[in-house]
Amino acid sequence: VGTDNVAAGRQAGELIKEGLPQGGRIALFVGKLDARNAQERLQGIKDATAGTKIEIIDVRTDDTDQVRAKANVAEMLVSHPDLAALVGLWSYNGPAILNAVRDAGKIGQVKIIAFDEDDETLTGVKAGAIVGTVVQQPFEFGYQSVKLLERALKGDHSGIPASRQVFIPTMVIRQNNVDEFRTKLTQLRGR
Repeated sequence: VGTDNVAAGRQAGELIKEGLPQGGRIALFVGKLDARNAQERLQGIKDATAGTKIEIIDVRTDDTDQVRAKANVAEMLVSHPDLAALVGLWSYNGPAILNAVRDAGKIGQVKIIAFDEDDETLTGVKAGAIVGTVVQQPFEFGYQSVKLLERALKGDHSGIPASRQVFIPTMVIRQNNVDEFRTKLTQLRGR
C-alpha cells in the first residue's frame, strides 16, 4: 500500500506545464537517482512533458546531503541563468530550492515545483514562491493496510489485487488549497 510514483511524477509534470505554459529549460534535484521512487517520478515527469517545449537539462543528485542539495541549486542558477524552473523530487529538495532561489533574488523569476509536505515547502506554496507540491497520503497507507490485513485475517483476500500493490492517490497542493491541506494535516497529526 503506497504511492504510484509514476503517476505522482505525471502530476509534477502537469505543475511544470502549468508554471511554464510556453516551455523552458528545467533542472531536477534528488538525493539518489538509483532509488526507485526517484526513477519513477522522473519517468512520470518525462511522460507528462513529452511533446512540449519543456527541456530537462540536468538531474542533480546530492546523496541526501541537504547542504549539497542547496549548493547544487545555487550552482545551477549561476551556470544556467536561463533556467525557467527547478523541480525537487524528494521532501527536502523543495526547501533547498526555495532557499537557493531566494538567496539568488530570483523568486518569481524561476518557477519551483516540489514533492511532499515539508512545512517550508507549504509556506512557499502559500506565498506563491512555489507553483505547487505533490503530496503523498501516509495516513491512508497505514489505514488502508490495517483494513486489508483485518479482511485477510478473516479469509477475505478480495481487496488484494494480483499485482499485490494498492496505490493511494497523491494530491497536488497549490496556493488555492494549501490552507485546507494544512488544516487536515494538523488534524491527522493530532495537533
